Amino acid sequence: MFSKIQIFILGVFAILVLAACSAEGASDTTDLEETEGEGSSESVKIVLNWFAKAQHGGVYAAKEKGFFEENGLDVTIEPGGPQVSSIQMVASGSSEFGLAHGDQLVMARNEGIEVVAVAATMQGSPQALMFHEGHGIEEFEEMNGRKAYIEPGIVYWQYLNNQYNLEEVQELSYSGQHTNFMSEPESISQSFVTSEPYFLGEEGIETETKLISDAGYDPYNIVLFVTKEYLEENKETVQQMVSAYVEGWDYYKESPDEITEIVHNATEDISLEALQFEQQTQEEFIYGGDAAENGVGYMTEERWSTLIDQLYELDLLDEKFGANEMFTTEFLPQ
Repeated sequence: MFSKIQIFILGVFAILVLAACSAEGASDTTDLEETEGEGSSESVKIVLNWFAKAQHGGVYAAKEKGFFEENGLDVTIEPGGPQVSSIQMVASGSSEFGLAHGDQLVMARNEGIEVVAVAATMQGSPQALMFHEGHGIEEFEEMNGRKAYIEPGIVYWQYLNNQYNLEEVQELSYSGQHTNFMSEPESISQSFVTSEPYFLGEEGIETETKLISDAGYDPYNIVLFVTKEYLEENKETVQQMVSAYVEGWDYYKESPDEITEIVHNATEDISLEALQFEQQTQEEFIYGGDAAENGVGYMTEERWSTLIDQLYELDLLDEKFGANEMFTTEFLPQ
């Protein structure tokens, strides 16, 4: 028979053993949860500025080669299009990341949408005016007396009109079709040097182009951006995205044909040959300029300040704001 004291001591010992087992079990569970957490990926979306094209090669490279996954992200790529506004989607929270041109982001900021650029894909703009071969110009003023097919409200045309005396240009609405341009050797059409010259060449029309940047208007193109609020609350995720994004573009530089094939699989409306033309003609815009020395995605305060000043002078901004409100390079590789 056990004495009352012995029974008491045994009871205390049992309680201590149970407590120790419970603590060890809790520790094991915590360790398991931490291990599972370390291996999980955060789901985010990036909306493109247009349908899948070679200009998005770095995004598809990051997805295909696992750079997003290696950086802890499960990324959904959503194509853009004429009815899709990447800025509105990011502003509404339906997408965490988006791609847009620099002047579009400045205009959005003016409208009260606080977006922040975190990487610039293209150091320069491939936007250009297109002419029939042998009917090009040396100076922008030489367009006077000709027809020009231009999208209504496009910012760079307002800039050209402000810089040069183009009152004698017959401005006609650009519809995305080139039927009239093709039959009018003296006419002018807006274009991207990375696409329209190829399509016209397929129709037997040889062309020349003059970059808009020759006039001094040269915003960053295909810019990766987020909202200011998202950036402040999710810096680690933004760092993961930017790191993978840059890795994707670095890989694309070394293996462009491989990734262009992947982009082609993601789009039904553009031929592989057209994507390869874009792949080749966009190279200098992405990897040249400041990116040649500082890497893909690089941006400067001077470039953003110049763009803000230009848009303000066109009365497209209510007031000027600091360029450092528009962009950050803190997430780019140093």
